[in-house]
Amino acid sequence: MNDASKKPVRTRIAPSPTGFLHLGTARTALYSWAYARHHGGQFVLRIEDTDVARSTQDSVDQILASMKWLGLDYDEGPVYQMQRLARYQEVIDQMITAGTAYRCYCTPEELEAMKAAQDARGQKRRYDGTWRPEPGKSLPAVPEGVKPVVRFKNPIDGDVTWDDVVKGPITINNREIDDLIIQRTDGVPTYNFAVVVDDWDMAITHVFRGDEHINNTPWQINIFNALGAPLPAFGHLPIILGDDGLKLSKRRGAVSVTAYEENGYLPEGMLNYLARLGWSHGDDELFSREQMVSWFDGTHLSKSPAQWDPAKLEWVNSHYIKLADSARLAALVREQLKRRGVAVDASAEQFEAMCALFKDRCVTTVALADWLGMYFGPVAPSAEDAATHLTDAIRPALASLADGLASLAAWNKAEIQTVLKSTLGAHGLKMPQLAMPVRVAVCGRAQTPSLDAVLELFAKEIVVERLRSA
Repeated sequence: MNDASKKPVRTRIAPSPTGFLHLGTARTALYSWAYARHHGGQFVLRIEDTDVARSTQDSVDQILASMKWLGLDYDEGPVYQMQRLARYQEVIDQMITAGTAYRCYCTPEELEAMKAAQDARGQKRRYDGTWRPEPGKSLPAVPEGVKPVVRFKNPIDGDVTWDDVVKGPITINNREIDDLIIQRTDGVPTYNFAVVVDDWDMAITHVFRGDEHINNTPWQINIFNALGAPLPAFGHLPIILGDDGLKLSKRRGAVSVTAYEENGYLPEGMLNYLARLGWSHGDDELFSREQMVSWFDGTHLSKSPAQWDPAKLEWVNSHYIKLADSARLAALVREQLKRRGVAVDASAEQFEAMCALFKDRCVTTVALADWLGMYFGPVAPSAEDAATHLTDAIRPALASLADGLASLAAWNKAEIQTVLKSTLGAHGLKMPQLAMPVRVAVCGRAQTPSLDAVLELFAKEIVVERLRSA
């Protein structure tokens, strides 16, 4: 039994810096964060960097940037496992003294031969206990020049059972697992050992993680018990499937969290979408961060895999684009345009007005930058739009409109609308007959918001020049 319900809630996220923070880990971080915040507890960030060969500082930086962008603030950390080697060694020594761990001097060649013999007999691969101490057993002589690993002395009999927060009761027989290595020959601990010591030392009460860790949990529970440490509650979350029905993962198909930031998604849109990939609150599809914290009590977590749906993410994000303050959007769109080498030649007020005018049509800030680019650089209508709308029949009306707009002393919607109406009357046209060619000539596309509102945000000289050049 775990003691999690008796203590202040403490959760953690513990990514490995061997690549970017992918979507599954981001969802786990969100659930862990929301659960801690719901219960007035604490949320810890731990960097599990014991895979020294594959861990990089770039990955650490990306993980920290992703957490910051998502707004998943942590109360402690980041804690780095490689800075805790002395603590792991202390616990290893205690376990060897207590008889719950032992040194194993099997060479890699001996282990390979062991596996080959088991394969030949049709047996499950497992360590055969050569160096496992037992009452009355004589161990081999310690070989010279062989650095030992340290193995956990896993119980031989009985079951490991826990009541999973997500999946309910799970039982695995101890005969299904063997004496795993908990410290390598170089003194660096392995995942299943270090994570237990960390969760113990950090008083973690609830562990949310992907269900690929279910097979690790019996070992970890047995190590907790061997240390006399209180057990956290475990909640194993189903995988996220990609468009192709296969698992999204760091090594297959997953895009980094920071890539979604670069592609113009808002953190509140991403969090809202991620939250619904495995959790629900009635039929609510759109909700704030504060609402999620209020609702996320660890119930209503799905046992089934979730399907990543880019179109649904766009729909959710478009909702938050519409709600976003125009000044905030302006800063994000400026950055998008800057990446394209486009300088924003507009006042802050004018640029915010542009964002406000077009944001209802956009699912990302990239799409918003696509719209606003026409104000700061040349436009190139499609051949089809040009052929359809910029005809010889309409060019006289465009020239008249250009002359009328050029003569305006004041440049605003009302004055622009007056010139548009007088041009319609002079040429016997209806608004759609003139408006679409004007849009194609000035904006490079046939569909825009209200024409007078769009033109007002251009410099008058640009509008006139593009009409005359059509």
